[in-house]
Amino acid sequence: MDYKSGLIQDGSPMENLEKQLICPICLEMFTKPVVILPCQHNLCRKCANDIFQAANPYWTNRSGTVSMSGGRFRCPSCRHEVVMDRHGVYGLQRNLLVENIIDIYKQECSSRPLQKGSHPMCKEHEDEKINIYCLTCETPTCSMCKVFGAHQACEVAPLQSVFQGQKTELSNCISMLVAGNDRVQTIITQLEDSCRVTKENSHRVKEELSRKFDVLYAVLDEKKSELLQRITQEQEGKLSFLEALILQYREQLDKSTKLVETAIQSLDEPGGATFLMSAKQLIKSIVEASKGCQLGKTEQGFENMDYFTLDLEHIADALRAIDFGTDEEEDEFLEEEDDQDEEQSSAGKEEGKKSILLHSFIHSFIPSPHSRVRRHCAPGAALDTGAPSVHSLKVLSPYL
Repeated sequence: MDYKSGLIQDGSPMENLEKQLICPICLEMFTKPVVILPCQHNLCRKCANDIFQAANPYWTNRSGTVSMSGGRFRCPSCRHEVVMDRHGVYGLQRNLLVENIIDIYKQECSSRPLQKGSHPMCKEHEDEKINIYCLTCETPTCSMCKVFGAHQACEVAPLQSVFQGQKTELSNCISMLVAGNDRVQTIITQLEDSCRVTKENSHRVKEELSRKFDVLYAVLDEKKSELLQRITQEQEGKLSFLEALILQYREQLDKSTKLVETAIQSLDEPGGATFLMSAKQLIKSIVEASKGCQLGKTEQGFENMDYFTLDLEHIADALRAIDFGTDEEEDEFLEEEDDQDEEQSSAGKEEGKKSILLHSFIHSFIPSPHSRVRRHCAPGAALDTGAPSVHSLKVLSPYL
């Protein structure tokens, strides 16, 4: 007996019950045995096996072998993932309660008379039920249409056989669609994992890049402090020398001023004998003073500090050229740096080992100081204030 959902009028309790007994795969009332999934949804065991086989094509068993372990599929109602052991769907528990309800429902339906209008009727022959299927026109019809109507020349088949065939075909399509959905869900999961891994990798390389740039900043700050310190030392050396010269010239000026005062006083001496006693020595002292004791002098441009100028254009170009490269490019660049280091060491120019490429650029472009402090003193002149000699003043800078 074929149990259809149209046996009972809409809205009756029995019809509502029937809707709860429909398998979501075959869209028919559950066929025993009925299995219950871990998510508490029910399936015909045949339908459950169909979607399980579609999701796990290499799993056979029930003595077709090939099943090394279990498999998995998703519940068609809630998409919950059901994990099977080596027994497959045969390891699922039967829902005896649903099976008993189906038996009771079928008994109740069989005891009720078929209501008028519950079976589809032919539109051309209102008293004839639709009981055959026209294979040519692909539409249900009645026997009268085949004998006397529009389907006389058409090929027909029993309605029940076509019904079973199309229901089976629909079930297979549903199984294929469910299996396809499972594959799509697997792809979605893989893509989500790829998104997560991409974010993690991006965060990792960002941190690594920031760390490397922090090292560069530290190298630049260290080199900046070193160069500023050298300028400060040069400044202090020059200022010390200039202040010593100023002190010497002031002492010389004081001596000359006193000598002028003494000479003026001698001119005011009324006695010739007294004047002559000191005049000769005084004249000699004035002559010597007028010649001037040639103290230390600074050369023109002594205050110039332009030799501390750096040409950083090459380094700026190198910084602008920083980009992500392959390991091979980095190895070639490091080999070129090693060759340059060997050439410099053979020429007697010792270079410290470079831990960072930019650091090596900075060292290679730092100019060696030139036009250092040059002092000149007149021949035979000496500094009588305890200041350094002319030779020692030439080496005020610790870098000379």
